[in-house]
Amino acid sequence: MIFITGPLYAGKKSWVRKQLGLTEEELAACAVWDVQNLVPCDDLPALVESLSGKQIVIATEIGCGVVPMDPSERERREMAGCLSCELAGRAETVIRVCCGLPQLLKGEWP
Repeated sequence: MIFITGPLYAGKKSWVRKQLGLTEEELAACAVWDVQNLVPCDDLPALVESLSGKQIVIATEIGCGVVPMDPSERERREMAGCLSCELAGRAETVIRVCCGLPQLLKGEWP
């Protein structure tokens, strides 16, 4: 699995499409994005397992900025961070994209 992360509107999907030469339809067939929106969930390990079967997983970093006052929003943010950590640990390649510029964190360039 290739795990792509980075800030909102940082060009993650555009970069992966260009890098791998994929059309919008081909990307939709082999990738899942905005996985941070899948939490909270009842079974985080099962979610990690199902996402690990995808070729490309894209997550938006949501851990920066002001900490939410609402306890449930803080828990959601914490779970999204845990999800990203688990996915990065399982991925063969981890890339952070910011402003359309990739940074290889783990593995080899696709």
